[in-house]
Parts: sequence; C-alpha cells; structure tokens
Amino acid sequence: MRACVLPRPVRGLDLFLQMAAIGARSAFGTRAIPKIASSCSRIYTTRPLAAKTTQWQRRSFQTAPPAGRIPDFAFAFDIDGVLLRSSTPIPSAHEALSYLQQQRIPFILLTNGGGKSEEERVADVAEKLKVPLDTSMFVQSHTPFAEMTDLHDKTILVAGGDGAKCASVARGYGFKNVVTPGDILVAHPEIWPFANVFREHYAPLASPLPKPIDPSNPANSLQIDAMFVYNDPRDWGLDATILMDLLLSSRGVLGTLSPKNNDRSLPNNGYLQDAQPHLYYSNPDLWWAASYHLPRLGQGGFREAFNGVWAAATQGASLDMTVMGKPYQPTYEFAERLLRKYRKTLFGSTGLNDPLRRVYMVGDNPESDIRGANGYKSPYGSEWRSCLVETGVYAGGEAPEGARPDVVSRDVGEAVKWALKDAGWQG
Repeated sequence: MRACVLPRPVRGLDLFLQMAAIGARSAFGTRAIPKIASSCSRIYTTRPLAAKTTQWQRRSFQTAPPAGRIPDFAFAFDIDGVLLRSSTPIPSAHEALSYLQQQRIPFILLTNGGGKSEEERVADVAEKLKVPLDTSMFVQSHTPFAEMTDLHDKTILVAGGDGAKCASVARGYGFKNVVTPGDILVAHPEIWPFANVFREHYAPLASPLPKPIDPSNPANSLQIDAMFVYNDPRDWGLDATILMDLLLSSRGVLGTLSPKNNDRSLPNNGYLQDAQPHLYYSNPDLWWAASYHLPRLGQGGFREAFNGVWAAATQGASLDMTVMGKPYQPTYEFAERLLRKYRKTLFGSTGLNDPLRRVYMVGDNPESDIRGANGYKSPYGSEWRSCLVETGVYAGGEAPEGARPDVVSRDVGEAVKWALKDAGWQG
C-alpha cells in the first residue's frame, strides 16, 4: 500500500486528528490508533477513535473561543447514516464533533429519527460517539410536537415506535390523555381480526382506556381529538385499521361511521367533513440507513401504503394531513431557533452582536436533509448550505432537482473540513 503523508503545514481539523491519534497511542496502544491519510483532502479511518469515558466526560466545550473569535457559522448534523450506522459510529464522527466542540463552533443534531425521549436518545448517541451532548442541541422528528400545547388536555392517539415508548414521550411533552393502538387492542381485541397473534405482546404494555368503545352511547365512548404517528409503525395492519376507523368516524368517536361519508353533494364526497381528528406524521422518510447494507423502509413507507388504502376505500378522496420532519420548513425553523438559543448559551449576549450568517447541514438523504436545507427560508436571514455524505442512504449518482448538495463528501469528517474551509475558519 502506498504511504500517504499529511501535507504541511497541517492546520485545523487535520491537526486535531493527528493529535487525537497521538493521544490514542499513549492511552490505548496501537490497536486503537486510527490510520489517517490524506489524499485529495479525504480522511480515512479503520475504526472510530477509542477514548476513555472519563476523558470525554471531563472535556469541556464551554471554554473561551480561540483568540476571542466567535464563529459566524454553525452545523446541523443528521444522525443515522452520518454519525452512526445503526449502533456503530461512522469513522471520523467522534473526531469531527470533538474538534468543533474544542473550537466552540456550535452544532445541533437534527434527525428524522425518534421513538425515544430526547434525554434517552441524547445519552445513547453521546455514549456511542464519546462526545458530551445534551438536549439543548438535539431535535428529533417529533420534538416540535411538544409545542402543540392546545392539545395537551385533549385525547390523542399515538401510533408507531417500540412498545409504549412513544406514548411515554408524548406524556413527557405534556399530553395528558394518550391512547395507543395497543391499548385499544387489549381492551377490545375484536377490533382487529388477528388480535390473538399480538395480544401477548401488547398486554404488558397497555394502559387502560379513558373510555370504552361504545358506539351506542357516543357521549360515553372513546373519542380521539388528534392522531400522531410519532415513529415508524411496527404493526402496520393494526395501526392502519385504527387510523382508518377514526378518519371515517363521526367526530373521532371510535366505532362510529360518519353519515357524510360518500355523500357526493358535499366537498370531498363527504369524507373528512364530520370533525374527524387530524392526522400528523413526524417524518416523511421513505428510506433510512440501518445496519443492513441496503436502505430500509421508514415512516414514509407506511404513509405511502396508508395513502393507498385511503384512496381505495374512498374512491380517491383527498386526505388532509400534516407531515413534520425534514425537509419541511417548520422543522428547520424549529431547529434554527434551537441552534440560536444554544449559540447564545455559548457566547452570551456577545453572540447576538455577532450574527449567525451560515449553517452547514450535513446529511445522507438527498430528499430530506439536502432538499430541506436547499429550500429552507430562514426568518433570521442565515444561509443554509448542504453537505451530502456517502455513508448512508445516498448511493451515488446525481440527486434530483432541488436535492442537489453544495458538496458531496466521503464522510462527516470530510464534510466538516470542507465547511471549515468554506467558512474561512483557521483553527
């Protein structure tokens, strides 16, 4: 193999990577040292840099900015396919984030993933990457739902996710009356013809319903005011059945059918004209990068399948819904508010006098990360630039119109190096 030597002078992230390798050698021996080479400014590592927990936990990223400088740029990183591949860190992810923290360059993690509380997910990601993180720099697909305080006293359906975790997340956001499809199945197994197959799974996870399903007495029957898909559904059949029941109901009362359905004298042939609960999805991703070598269907796959069921059942009636997550404007606005708030915690009022001019979005999915950054209109006047990495969903070739990045990078380390150069930062 041809030897590759880092060019001189070495600066910024290249220097940090070299120092990280030296530190790894002294602390852990040669087995933990990443092989670092430079060829066309690419970073190659054989494995993530090892680090002792006590070292990275003590590392402070609240120190003074180098030479008193305040960066006028920041980063937003996707997680799956950019920093992690399933549970495995992407090579260079630890080094890149550690360098930004050492330089006090603000960043947030902006993911279409979810299904856990922000506290649990942050702790998990921080442990895997060996970098200190907290919830002030973290946005999941369903995090913006916490702002929907007008529904906190209503009864909502929460679908998707692993077991009862999403229901717990919703309660943590302040929603007081949360019902899941599993709760309904355990209380009324007749609602789903295949209940016997899944009842043992749902029984220990179910919570009592606030009211029974009793269509003969609608005033005392379970009524749902809004429906949320918080995370990728695991049981597509059950979740789709209950969502359909509610969308065809009268005023969200389970077990009823609206008399307005298929009334061609009404708008939309009578469908969704009877105060049915609104449907919210937390993210649109058709694909996501898991441990398998090919992308796997995500929440967007369920949404497309459900749209097909709805179209067949209603002869093509329109289905009003709200889809959050990347690439949509509200999610990017929420993320930038969080990023600016976090930046203020780093620099105080000084950070307000030195405006945030540019944000680099680093992602692996052209249709969510890149399209979102390209199309985002910042209410604060910042410019968002898009960096597409080759470690996740993206499999090469030209991205579709509107989803073409400013740069394609081998991995997150290379993307950060490009952005630092683009921003004129010499650390």
